[in-house]
Amino acid sequence: MALQSANITVMAAAARKAGRLLVRDFGEVEQLQVSRKGPSDFVSVADTKSERAIRQELQKARPDFGFLMEEGGEIKGRDTDHRWIIDPLDGTTNFLHGIPHFSISIALERSGQIIAGVVYQPITDELFWAERGRGAYLDNGQRLRVSGRRDLDQAVIATGIPHAGRGHHARYITELTHIMPAVAGIRRFGSAALDLAYVAAGRCDAFWESGLEAWDIAAGIILVQEAGGSVTEFNNRDRMVETGEILASNTHLHGAMTRLLRDARKAEKA
Repeated sequence: MALQSANITVMAAAARKAGRLLVRDFGEVEQLQVSRKGPSDFVSVADTKSERAIRQELQKARPDFGFLMEEGGEIKGRDTDHRWIIDPLDGTTNFLHGIPHFSISIALERSGQIIAGVVYQPITDELFWAERGRGAYLDNGQRLRVSGRRDLDQAVIATGIPHAGRGHHARYITELTHIMPAVAGIRRFGSAALDLAYVAAGRCDAFWESGLEAWDIAAGIILVQEAGGSVTEFNNRDRMVETGEILASNTHLHGAMTRLLRDARKAEKA
């Protein structure tokens, strides 16, 4: 088992502390105070409490680092090379509907490159972590590896479906129309961070989505990369954090998935 670095230890502790708060609130989900941010985009008291707990833990350990957070926005640090990228509750809609599939995502960026990431599922108590050049792991010591499947017709693909007020619905339907007949199954779980962790763990063979934010995918990107997978935009560029467009898969399936998504974009424009 690879020993966790000081940074991973700090990130894991922050995620677990926030996770305990989320589990407590999840048990009382009907009593939560909920406000609307926009169509089908909710923020709860749980989001805010989780983010505050994460920030306090990370700031205590690394007081000079900056932050990019879903709820709190960007906070510049004295150390301009390092910043934490945080989603305190990825899968808010699942959470608010009592569906036990959501996560906490924390990534560490250095000079524009993601160097460490943690995705934590509080309900199952699964902590996925990775560090640049050191591999990807579950907290029980299991090394994470992407799947070895080579044929799309045997592959299960995860995705995110755009909801009311967000995303290009017609474009997604075109993508789905191209990919669905080629694969063994498509799953929509509702947490992009966990989707990427599942690709890293070989539970899903690929994941695609667009219209995401940096905090949705930053930790997941390094998880998949360190588990031996490929992560790009649909056109094979690597500006996923900036564009919010991501395709993650094992290396065998990446080319085929890229071609399907390219054909879908052509069909949409035709």
